[in-house]
Amino acid sequence: MGCARVGAVTHQIPQVRRLATEIPGPRSLEMLERKKSYVADGVGTALPVFVVEAGGGVLVDVDGNSLIDLGSGIAVTTVGNSAPAVVRRVAEQLEAFTHTCFMVTPYAGYVDVAERLAELTPGDHAKKSALFNSGAEAVENAVKIARVATGRDAVVVFDHAYHGRTNLTMAMTAKNMPYKHGFGPFAGEVYRAPMSYPLHDGLSGADAAARAIDVIDKQVGATNLACVVIEPIQGEGGFIEPAPGFLPALADWCREHDVVFIADEIQSGFCRTGDWFACDHEGVVPDLVTTAKGIAGGLPLAAVTGRAELMDAVHGGGLGGTYGGNPLACAAALGAIEEMETHDLAGRAREVEALVRGRLEKIAAEHPVVAEIRGRGAMLAIELCRPGTLEPDAARAAAVSAYCHRQGVVTLTCGTWGNVFRFLPPLSISDELLEEAFDVVAEAFAATAP
Repeated sequence: MGCARVGAVTHQIPQVRRLATEIPGPRSLEMLERKKSYVADGVGTALPVFVVEAGGGVLVDVDGNSLIDLGSGIAVTTVGNSAPAVVRRVAEQLEAFTHTCFMVTPYAGYVDVAERLAELTPGDHAKKSALFNSGAEAVENAVKIARVATGRDAVVVFDHAYHGRTNLTMAMTAKNMPYKHGFGPFAGEVYRAPMSYPLHDGLSGADAAARAIDVIDKQVGATNLACVVIEPIQGEGGFIEPAPGFLPALADWCREHDVVFIADEIQSGFCRTGDWFACDHEGVVPDLVTTAKGIAGGLPLAAVTGRAELMDAVHGGGLGGTYGGNPLACAAALGAIEEMETHDLAGRAREVEALVRGRLEKIAAEHPVVAEIRGRGAMLAIELCRPGTLEPDAARAAAVSAYCHRQGVVTLTCGTWGNVFRFLPPLSISDELLEEAFDVVAEAFAATAP
């Protein structure tokens, strides 16, 4: 799988980086002015190029520039844009019908997706699912389910967490700007525990878990706690991978105290980390799993999947939504899962890790601003700190990213302090494009060195 799967692009797009104009080009700049006139300013854009087609590992803009994609629409197009099985299944469904609302007249696609989720998510217990539109909806409904099932109210989340932009999930999200600032008051009964962050705390997984549990016991108390919600690898917070043993210890404590353990696999799920789900790495079996992003190849779909007795605790009509499990999105999800299985995309993610990690190690050896390389599979990151310290260097991160953008490589930053690069290439990208992309990343570090 060293080369891009040509079949993953339904209309042939040359798999090359090509700069026809400056980035952004004149037509993109013209359309950006239209955006300013008609789209709310609160809707930001990281790289203002307007895309007209995409596939494999590239995005093509209105000016004819072909950019290498290291973002996958924030981990959404894991199978690549317009993957064949996704296009085929969606086209068939589009001709049949576009909507009935599953709560009014059901259809097989919703049940098919729920069945596949039961098969693929961690654990061999009986599972059921409810489908929604977005990751935030999935997280909010997982909390609803946990509260009904336990008869308790309190929710524990972690430092650096990101869970969404609804009122409840904003309360659960750690970072103020841009996600929470000015939008309060937020939902109550949400408590924050310290995350395992090896670069900054130096703790083993067992010690970090003991610290978190001590905070939970003192500030909340297990008898008041409905659920613990955690990203197995944190996303927006900086791709923070907890120390080994941290997640299993938390899951064991939850099981001992009848607290629902919820894994937010929205960014880390569906082959992204080299396993079907990030929890698989340490054999952690959550009570509930929330999924979205990579589930449906670019169409809006999300799910809560979990132990059947928990999912069935909610009264009839208590879960749902007009568009939840839309027929087109369900068809896309079945197509995306088909692509993942047919092409062993979990294995491809491990291949991507080997290539990218090697390139990042060379960059780190030459640029001491790189404090850590972390992540798994095709969910990798580097944290930038002022050399010899753990002081975040967000300015350098911004400069490197801007250089990459000008050279036709789509890069994303993240982290509580804005000093982390995250790399989320589509798994349909070729080794050749990855090598070229990281040539540019290396150039960016050299060009921005003080």
